[in-house]
Amino acid sequence: MSTIFPRLAVLAAAAILLAGCQTAEEVRANDENRCASYGFRPRTDAFAECLQRIDLDRRQSLRQSSRDALFMPPPVIVVHERRH
Repeated sequence: MSTIFPRLAVLAAAAILLAGCQTAEEVRANDENRCASYGFRPRTDAFAECLQRIDLDRRQSLRQSSRDALFMPPPVIVVHERRH
């Protein structure tokens, strides 16, 4: 249990650093530009779906990185038998 807290602290620090890179408005503008570059027109259902998928992908990536940081699989222990 004591290893969870350092991992959580590292994850929180990384989130704070990454959050400072772009404002919410910049992220939204980048997402809109990305959807427009795919050929979707603003104010259409397809454009809204494109934005939604980008947001869902971003959230999935965050969940996965959180899982990886907090719940790393246990180490594999290899035992070599000695033959006499």
